Amino acid sequence: MAQTVRDAVLHNPAMARVFERHGIDYCCGGQRPLDEVCTEKGLSPEALIAEALPPTEPDIDWNQAPLPDLIQHILDRHHVYLRAALPELERKLVRVREAHGATDGPTLEELGRIFIGLRDELMSHMAKEEQILFPMIQRLSSGLPAPMSLDGPIGMMEYEHESAGNALAAMRRVTSGYVLPAHACGTYSALYHQLAELEADLHQHIHLENNILFPRAAGIRA
Repeated sequence: MAQTVRDAVLHNPAMARVFERHGIDYCCGGQRPLDEVCTEKGLSPEALIAEALPPTEPDIDWNQAPLPDLIQHILDRHHVYLRAALPELERKLVRVREAHGATDGPTLEELGRIFIGLRDELMSHMAKEEQILFPMIQRLSSGLPAPMSLDGPIGMMEYEHESAGNALAAMRRVTSGYVLPAHACGTYSALYHQLAELEADLHQHIHLENNILFPRAAGIRA
């Protein structure tokens, strides 16, 4: 039997984002054969699958790279990702609650509450980094004095990182480790996959700041 669009998402939830990019319905129209849909769209199934592969990270030692380069990497890789992923995840949460609220209401309500709190904190957090902390570190790295001590801004960022980590752990606990219920649809599968992806990205993001950027910045001012 030919693989359907729905099967492609259930087998690899990262395909959901690819299908959305190309206007392919993987939910209500998910029973259609993937080959047939690709023919209509003038696309290659192999090319679509390749789009779902994770991007390769450059082999850079961030312990040695200039601090402005590390900051730019955090902005380009992690802040850009969050600003795209958070609204998309919120839309998927709404759709999954509408479709499965009757069976999974308490779980989805709690998941949504935790996610919205995390989203709000992350948006505020990124703004403070971009407007206050990162410019201060860039000034110090270029030999210019910072307008204030880094202790307060770094302490606040570390506190908020801990809060974000607690929210990630809470979402994983509520979803039993992102294990899908048997009745999950393609959107449900994509939601859980992308929440796990958010968790992985935030872990890397926080590592770069807590363990590399902040200690190195403290070394400049010492």
